[in-house]
Amino acid sequence: MGEVDYAGVTAALSPLGLIPRGGFHPAAADDLAAASVILVGNAGGAMWRQFPQQLPGPDGSRDALDKWCRATLTPLAGDLGAEILFPFDGPPYQPFITWAIRAEGLSPAPIGPLIHPEFGPWHAYRAALLFDHEIVLPAPLNDHPCTRCADKPCLTACPVSAFGADGYDVPRCVGHLQQPAGDDCLGQGCRARRACPIGRDYLYAPAQANFHMAAFLRNY
Repeated sequence: MGEVDYAGVTAALSPLGLIPRGGFHPAAADDLAAASVILVGNAGGAMWRQFPQQLPGPDGSRDALDKWCRATLTPLAGDLGAEILFPFDGPPYQPFITWAIRAEGLSPAPIGPLIHPEFGPWHAYRAALLFDHEIVLPAPLNDHPCTRCADKPCLTACPVSAFGADGYDVPRCVGHLQQPAGDDCLGQGCRARRACPIGRDYLYAPAQANFHMAAFLRNY
């Protein structure tokens, strides 16, 4: 096949409910044997609608989704003539958050996750495709909606105040999830994350939110 462009990557990922998440042209300091890197990720529920169908009975562990990503994206990368890296391979682990900031120009929300101006906090990065030819890439968005959010409801929505001046108190959050009072966060998704006004159209459905929350709790 000929050299793949960004539109070709988009088309190849679409049946999996995945999307390209920008990219970058590596410099020598990156120590990557590639001319172009395109990040692969998801937003909203599109990936979730494919994931259970292709891997029946996901067990709520991180490994279930990791295994699905490896099983589906490794042959896809081969078809595109690309090498592939995953954020869960390591140690050492690849700097996916640094790459994501570089590729899309995003910034962290006050509660931690990178906020996308369209998707809000309802997105993730699943892999990186490495190409040996230069691909024209979209410019980083460099749009930081948190700077325009005066109320910052994410900081006050947590029922146990797990987000504060000292950062994210993970043990406090986990303790809440392990109690009956935490059923709302466990079943519907983090209440602080749900308070974000950005990306409401991409809010995870309860089954998807519960899957991720159960994986977080199980692997804590």
